[in-house]
Amino acid sequence: MIETTPIIDFHAHGGGWTNRAFPDDPNTYIKQMDITGVDTTCVNCIWFGDANWANNLVFNRFVSKYPGRFIGVAFVTPHYPEECIYELDRAFNELNFKFLKLYPDYYGQSSDAEGYQPIYEWANDKGIPIMCHGRYGTDAPGTTQLKRYEKFTKDFPNIKWVIAHAGGGTDIDSVQTAKELPNIWLETCGSGIGLRAVKHAVDYGLADKILFGSDMPIMDYRNQISKVITADISNNDKKKILGLNAIKLLNL
Repeated sequence: MIETTPIIDFHAHGGGWTNRAFPDDPNTYIKQMDITGVDTTCVNCIWFGDANWANNLVFNRFVSKYPGRFIGVAFVTPHYPEECIYELDRAFNELNFKFLKLYPDYYGQSSDAEGYQPIYEWANDKGIPIMCHGRYGTDAPGTTQLKRYEKFTKDFPNIKWVIAHAGGGTDIDSVQTAKELPNIWLETCGSGIGLRAVKHAVDYGLADKILFGSDMPIMDYRNQISKVITADISNNDKKKILGLNAIKLLNL
């Protein structure tokens, strides 16, 4: 039964976005989590250039107060390359965060920009998963996710790559990328995912590579989890997407 499955939200944010939904009050998150059956939420904070401050917000506001309900997700930015490795070491060795979220939109260059190379080298050495978007407004004409991640998986084979907002299955580029390459997972959150999209991705053979995410507080646990719960797929595949895949990926 679905109700016995640990449900893990792979994609949520700390830092107030009051113009989108509600402030990042962890008690409000937990109330919504209890309503929807979400056991644990992975929280990142990408809204601030000071990565140390952002990671402390995640740890102090969410993880340390409610360690059974929230998992910390690290953030660094190549805007400050001299700080990146120190902050990565601190986030994973001291704060015990479980994976890394990057946001190249705020860097003004795509995820394959040279500034990210030291970060990728560090993560490859440690075997740390990285989640980021698959495409950007700064991409050169003809850029595809398949081409991008072919190079990533070749150059950094120990990194487990998660493409955010791609697990719905209607993005053929993302689906093809996850189907053809090792170490690629797709995460489900977003408002642009079409009808029966999760089923499409599962039918494509990707049930083991899809992760449920909400994008809280920008989105909402309730409408985001419904895309998985109501999908015309097997209960076993729902269990994988809702939590079992995240447990394996993060070695929880």
